[in-house]
Parts: sequence; C-alpha cells; structure tokens
Amino acid sequence: MLTKRRGLVAAAVGVCLALVVPVHSGSAQQPTAQRDDRTVFEITAATPEARSRVAKTGVDVLGLVGDKLTVIAERGQRFALAATGLPVRAVGSAESQLAALGKVDFADPQVGKLDFPSGYTAYHNYAETVAELNQTVRDHADLVKLQSIGKSHEGRDIWALKISNSPATDQAKPEVLFTCNQHAREHLTVEMCLHIIKRYTDNYASNATIKNLVDSREIWVLPIVNPDGKEYDIASGSFRAWRKNRQGPGTDPNRNWGYQWGCCGGSSGSTSSETYRGPSAFSAPETQRVRDFVNSRVVGGVQQIKTHIDWHTYSELILWPYGYTYNDTAPGLDATQQSAFSTLGRQMASRNGYTPQQSSDLYITDGSVNDWMWFQHKIWSYTFEMYPKTSSGTSGFYPRDTQIGPQTTRNDTAVELFLQYSDCVPRIINRTC
Repeated sequence: MLTKRRGLVAAAVGVCLALVVPVHSGSAQQPTAQRDDRTVFEITAATPEARSRVAKTGVDVLGLVGDKLTVIAERGQRFALAATGLPVRAVGSAESQLAALGKVDFADPQVGKLDFPSGYTAYHNYAETVAELNQTVRDHADLVKLQSIGKSHEGRDIWALKISNSPATDQAKPEVLFTCNQHAREHLTVEMCLHIIKRYTDNYASNATIKNLVDSREIWVLPIVNPDGKEYDIASGSFRAWRKNRQGPGTDPNRNWGYQWGCCGGSSGSTSSETYRGPSAFSAPETQRVRDFVNSRVVGGVQQIKTHIDWHTYSELILWPYGYTYNDTAPGLDATQQSAFSTLGRQMASRNGYTPQQSSDLYITDGSVNDWMWFQHKIWSYTFEMYPKTSSGTSGFYPRDTQIGPQTTRNDTAVELFLQYSDCVPRIINRTC
C-alpha cells in the first residue's frame, strides 16, 4: 500500500516541477446545498429484470446483497419506485448516514483544504495522488512515464502512468489499461490503482513474476478519471455520496460512453438522476479524454490495448459485457468470445472471492465503458466492484482506511492472472488470437 505524505505534498510538488504539477480549480471547492430529501431504501428484487425496473426509475443504486437491492431515492423518485410493484422498505436518511461517518476538523493546522475525515486520512485526495505519482517517477524513472491525457471539466489534469521496462519507447507489446474513480465517491478504487503502481514498480527487481509481466507488457494506469467529482465529494468536510462529474447538473461518466448510449433503459435522461447519461454520448470531458487516449493507442490499424479493468465499489463483483442486453451473445460478441470473457472472469473471481457474472445479470446498463471498449476496439474489458459485499447504504462507499491494505492486496493474484492472459485472452479456453 502506498503511504501518505500528508504535510509533505507541497514540498513534494515543488521539488518535481519539472515532472507534473496538480492543477486545482476553485469551483469544485465551493460548497453547494446538500440534498436533504434523499432516503435509503431496500428493495426485494430477485431477478435482473426486477433490478432493471428499479434502475430504470433513475434512483441511485448502491449495491446488491442476495435479492436485496439498496438504493437512494430523492423525493421526486419515490412514486416511480413504488410503481415498480416490488417490496420497498425505507432504512434511513442518506444525509444521516453520511453525517455518522465523520467530519473534517478544519481548525486542525495539519488538515488540508480538501481532506478526508478521521478514520479515512490514509486515503489520497487529488493533490496527494499526484504527489505519489511524481514520487514514483523519481523512484522508478527507468520503469515509468507520467503524462496528462487532458483536462477535466474544471481544468484538472487526468493523469496516466505507464509501467514498462522501456517506458519512453512505444514497444510492440500487449498493452493493459486500468482505470479508477469514474464515480466520484468510490475512493477505494484510487487506492487500488495506486497499489497496482506500487506493486509493479517496487517489486520489479525482486519478484521474477512481476518482472516478467512488466517486461512483456505495457501497463497503463489512470488512478482518477473523475477528479472534479472526487474533490467535490470531500470538499465540505463530510462525505456527500457524490457519483457524477461536475459539469452542469453532473453526468454519470459510466453511462456516457458511445456504444448503445441511452438505448435500453439502462441510464436516465433526467438531469437530477444519479445515472444521468448526459445530453449526448461523450458529452463529459472526462469520458472524451479517456476515449481519445484509447483511440490513440490504435497503431498501424491495430489497437495496442488488449485488456482493461475499470475499478468500482461496491458489492464484490467481476462483470463483463454486455450490459445493455440480457443475451449472452449479441452483435460483436460471439459464443467463443463470451466463453473467454466468462472463463477468465470466473478464474479471477476464484482468486479474490468476488462473484463473477455478465454485467446485465446485475441489471441493464447502457453507455458503459466495458461495452464501448469491447464493441469499438475488441478490448477485453471488465469491471471489478470492490469491497464491501454488504452494506446498509451510503457507508458502503466509505470503508475505513484500515481496509485499504487488505482490500487492495486481496486483488493481487486476480490482477496477476489478468496480466498473464492479457496477450491473448482466448488462450484461457485453448483458443488462439
């Protein structure tokens, strides 16, 4: 696990001006009125179809345990929720749950302007994440390259770190992409991306398996896809359970991708919904930047990125395409490809204890990153929903920092297996590429 350098961030950034400097926009730090009418509900929804009916109302789906789906509904969504005909039970106020998690003491001189409450201080905010990336450049200049792939809506850089035995060279090797923090409140995913960086750089010289994987792959890590939303979620000193980006009313980045955007009831056209898909595909600057980066990896007509994991929380799941349809196969995804997806997914799940399933087995989503990655580029793209498996509501997005180490290292062998097959995923079912 990467260690925090709280109190040393300014010095670290100052030393490495020749590398990169985090850009902050004051707009994300301006507090806005809390939504005080949000209620957490538990809904009995035993089938994907039932869960899709719930998701289609535009409520904020938090997680699934057994046949119980936990959601946040604002006042205007409660009639639609009741209209699903499913058993619905209120379990508390979202704001009360968030308040119980703690608040930052800004009177403490050691606390920064954008920081985490007590019990969460080992989590990295944006500036601390950039400082860690800069530190990795200093520590492992022979293994990493750091670059901005563009700006967020509020002007923050979206950083990509490349791990390779020759990072300055565009080698003819399979490329792997890890993306974290599409959804603002999912801070544990940032720690997962930082952990991958730490593991595959610090252990390169001493671990033969890691060395072989780094030598035979080019690994790209994007720790914070949604930096504005991440900062906004902690800007008031208390967690807001903010999911979207900060463009206008906020767009859900993972409903804004260009394949089957808005097709199938798996996103919302309402600006107030947590799954608002935006006015058009790729309307969010953050998805544009990742799209452009992925498109740029087409070299000589061949996509260099072969595999991808998008990290989320929570429910402990491994998901694969498609999300927009219940069918196992669909245009662009045949039975052999589906078998390879599911076989690798199940084998990774056997290593971290997650539940493996096709995305739509949870509920229908459209405009998702996995569906776009696969259909547009034939990148074997998975979503990992991290810890916890169970939660009574918003607290599931905010596990205490004592869980960072256990929950990131828990994925080590699954990630290792993923990297091993990233040259040719069909090898896992004895097929060639």
